[in-house]
Amino acid sequence: MPARRADAERNRDKILAAARAVFTDPAATVSMAEISRRAGVGMPTLYRHFPGRGELLEALFTDEVDAVCAAARTVDGQTPGAALIAWPHRLFAFLANKRHIAPELLRHADGSNPIFDNGRNRVLAAGRPLVAAAQHSHEIRGDLTLEQILDLVKAVASIPGDAEYVGAILRATFDGLRG
Repeated sequence: MPARRADAERNRDKILAAARAVFTDPAATVSMAEISRRAGVGMPTLYRHFPGRGELLEALFTDEVDAVCAAARTVDGQTPGAALIAWPHRLFAFLANKRHIAPELLRHADGSNPIFDNGRNRVLAAGRPLVAAAQHSHEIRGDLTLEQILDLVKAVASIPGDAEYVGAILRATFDGLRG
């Protein structure tokens, strides 16, 4: 795929930022026209980058998975356990945002679209070294798999409530992971 011109890349980034904001704003009308308006680009520019709503949703989902995987590689922590506990905070934010994007993406993706499995597999691959190091140092329980830890985070992310309310539940969940 040829490299994009700098202005085209900026437009794509503006479209994705606007779409992310629209999909996470419960009061917003989620339409391609609203995304175009918020991004400050014309409809032809929007459709040149994303021929349909499904392609836009896939790009949003892929960007979030990329960010979660990058966070696993760059997470700070004084110890392996602290690094592991810091990483799911990014995952938690992703899940909170994805709550609005994923159902919409499911409506536009057919059954053969591997985007969800690919995203989960990438996240698992990124998180395995963190879990292994934290368990090896005996800071995190050894009887839980990464999949179980991620399912805990996913379950907490699905609890209704504001960030403070759900954040306290997440912190208590992380306390239970300690070895």
